[in-house]
Amino acid sequence: MATTTWKNYCLLLIGLFLILSCGGSKKSIEDQEGWNLIWEEHFEKDDYLDPDKWNVIERNSADWGNYMSSHEDCIHIKDGKLYLRGIVNPDRSIDTVPYLTGGVSTKGKFAYQYGKIEIKAKLESAQGAWPALWMLADEPKYGPYPRNGEIDLMERLSFEHKIYQTVHSYYTLELKEKSNPPHSNTVAVNPEKYNVYGMEWFPDKLVFTLNGEETFTYPKLEGVDPSQWPFDQPFYFMLDMQLGGSWVGEVDPKDLPVQMIIDWVKVYQ
Repeated sequence: MATTTWKNYCLLLIGLFLILSCGGSKKSIEDQEGWNLIWEEHFEKDDYLDPDKWNVIERNSADWGNYMSSHEDCIHIKDGKLYLRGIVNPDRSIDTVPYLTGGVSTKGKFAYQYGKIEIKAKLESAQGAWPALWMLADEPKYGPYPRNGEIDLMERLSFEHKIYQTVHSYYTLELKEKSNPPHSNTVAVNPEKYNVYGMEWFPDKLVFTLNGEETFTYPKLEGVDPSQWPFDQPFYFMLDMQLGGSWVGEVDPKDLPVQMIIDWVKVYQ
């Protein structure tokens, strides 16, 4: 009788353990699946950039925008992938700049506030190459740049085997508060393989990710200048293959063309 009771007790403990274990697993699955997909792009139509979703980034006076172009060799879609390229300008009688680069944005067409973004991309190498996946505020809620902030999901320079993930704002750029809290991080990566660059955005923090793993968190702080957190408004995203500039340095035309290949973009809330 005692032996039977002891066996029953052991079985009961095992049963409770299994129930608790299953419960924990279920919660983990629910956490992973807690995001709802609200926007996606898989670039399924060859040679067709959906105008309802995308703008071609125009040339501008910013350090990264010197060579932006709508030239067909800079932006094209093939086999379900978007190719954004940096090339030697083939005809300087039409456009006098030495290089041309391609980029797209969702400005005025899609923006979101809080959630998760992931972009699967592969980056080729060249001296002076500066591919970037980044985000800007949809409206000037707090005034001109940089008061509305900038979120850089990924930047890479030339041949480096690391990426930069960075937050910019009036707080970091004008007030020079770059360490309270730290506003940037570098992550080792093989950029010439496909990687998923991402961020989870909450009301009190930005959590940067690489291939689904957390790499860097930028928190909202109390008791500091309010310009530290302009990230309480919708942002759109920019994907561009940049060339040259004060940060990355001179371009070597022998390395061109160079391209960033985007497989897909997904946004969740």
